[in-house]
Amino acid sequence: MRRLLYAHVFLCCLSVAHSFCPSQCTCVSHGQNDGTGTRSVLCNDPDMSDIPVNVPVDTVKLRVEKTAVRRIPTEAFYYLVDLRYLWITYNSITTVDAGSFYNLKVLHELRLDGNMISIFPWESLKEMPKLRTLDLHNNRITNVPLEAIPYFLNITYLDLSSNKLSSLPSDLMDIWPPFNGMPVSSNTSQKTVLGLQDNPWYCDCKISKLIELSKMSDTPVILMDMFLSCSGPENLAGVLFQRAELDQCVKPSVMTSATKITSSLGSNVLLRCDATGYPTPTLVWTKSDGSPVNNTVQESPGEGVRWSIMSLHGILYKDAGNYSCKAKNFAGNAEAIISVSIAGAFTTTILPSTPSAETGAETQSTTLTTPTAIPSTPSVASTAMPRMQTTTRAISTKRKTTPSDGLQTSSVKPAKVQQGSNGEKLAAHEESNKNDTSKSVKDLKIVEITSDSAVLLWTTDGLQSDAPLTVVYSPYGEDDSKSTVETSAGSGKVLLEGLAPGLRYSVCLVTKGKDPCIDFSTLEVVEDGGQNQLFMIISGIACAVAVPLIAFLLYKIIALYCKGSTPIDEEELEKESYVKFETISMKQRTLNSHPTELWARRQTQESERMLLCSRSSIDSQLTYKSDSSRSEYLC
Repeated sequence: MRRLLYAHVFLCCLSVAHSFCPSQCTCVSHGQNDGTGTRSVLCNDPDMSDIPVNVPVDTVKLRVEKTAVRRIPTEAFYYLVDLRYLWITYNSITTVDAGSFYNLKVLHELRLDGNMISIFPWESLKEMPKLRTLDLHNNRITNVPLEAIPYFLNITYLDLSSNKLSSLPSDLMDIWPPFNGMPVSSNTSQKTVLGLQDNPWYCDCKISKLIELSKMSDTPVILMDMFLSCSGPENLAGVLFQRAELDQCVKPSVMTSATKITSSLGSNVLLRCDATGYPTPTLVWTKSDGSPVNNTVQESPGEGVRWSIMSLHGILYKDAGNYSCKAKNFAGNAEAIISVSIAGAFTTTILPSTPSAETGAETQSTTLTTPTAIPSTPSVASTAMPRMQTTTRAISTKRKTTPSDGLQTSSVKPAKVQQGSNGEKLAAHEESNKNDTSKSVKDLKIVEITSDSAVLLWTTDGLQSDAPLTVVYSPYGEDDSKSTVETSAGSGKVLLEGLAPGLRYSVCLVTKGKDPCIDFSTLEVVEDGGQNQLFMIISGIACAVAVPLIAFLLYKIIALYCKGSTPIDEEELEKESYVKFETISMKQRTLNSHPTELWARRQTQESERMLLCSRSSIDSQLTYKSDSSRSEYLC
């Protein structure tokens, strides 16, 4: 009975403490009269200088308005775990501590308008994960840092009007459509309201996205005041955002060397990305999972241009995937994706036992698993590292190896290994024929090639000289027209007759009743008679044309030489003279003059005298003008 009494007293005291209201505030309960409902508290005493600390713990809405409060201390609302609405408006607050809103996990609305806050602790927003309304209008905020952007993702009402903001981070617009990549649609149920009016905006490329947003009609982001205006620079002062045109502000564009690249395993691949825009964009490479790529090089050869190269050294299967090149500046973003894949699928290569080219020793059969190489896209700068592949020829009567042109001595050429079940059967068959004569025949070569015959030579190693051999030869690729010659291993050579001129042949040594042991081809033989006859005809035509031409040239040279040695005819000289003139001399002419002066005493015609007179008159006039002497005419 005593315990029940104690419990009743405790509950009474708790209810009294629960319903206690600060002396300078007014508390209003909503719901039941027992105090279990919601509670609103209004504190508007002008003499209040501190945030009240004895607010009931069940308070859902707290309003501190028109007081002398100048500071919000740390953990001022720690016990108000049910607080959903906090209005601290039109006070004298200048300082807000970083931990002021600690433990407000369910707060939906925070209003601090009408104060004198110049620096707001944006990191304190992480203590309010359910905050949807943030009202900071009519304060003195001058800057919104880049670090504050993640805290605005869930806010649907943001009022920063009537502050001292001149710019905003360019990335702030990227959290809303259309700058976040989401399609622009006015039918979206979730709307975001922004209050940005009455700020001294400096209209440059940093707020180009905000200017672009003001020009859009149907967007999920709504501006409280659509008529935002510029305060600077001077050429845009007073101009509305909707009419502002920014100079030297261009969104970036990205171009890559290729969109798809296929490279062989272990090669080096270079991926290049070029971007243009103003201001000069920055380039960032990322993998398909979003992780950054470090092995890159960037350079800006000029204003508005930047390129970047990413290198993949010794490419592995884990390096395959999509690589994104992202260009970014204040005006916007751009992205290009390059897909990198490894060439080929895995195939099984069977290496049968074959004799060594030098010693005749056996090489054991080996199975290799290698990818088939596919050449990379030619428009990308990629460098493939050389890789060693071990292959050997598979022996078959239905397949011929490609001979080397330009060599008179044919040697054994490795051919591509057959794959799949046929290759496995061939390897097993070759393993069972270890005592084949092909293991003891070497140094095959063709000598003494003519237009219709050739000599095949070989040597044996440990094989009986009377062992039968069959030489099979036919034109290359024509299995239906084979010729055979029976001989023995000890002979070492055989004459191949009845060959057609100018054809390529394939020759094989075969043991009776068994598969071919080796194959090679003779060189193409061209008959010389036709070439010699053609050469003689061309030479004859050239001689028939050249000899008369040379004779004519010699005749002209001799004629010119003879003509130059004849004496000069005075009459011919007079006829060929272009201008005939008579020298003017003050000396008296005599009849006994020297014969070499005949040309000076010649009688001049009337027309020549007139020409000479006019010429002398012109010379005299020039002399008069230069020497100030009188005109003198000698005609």
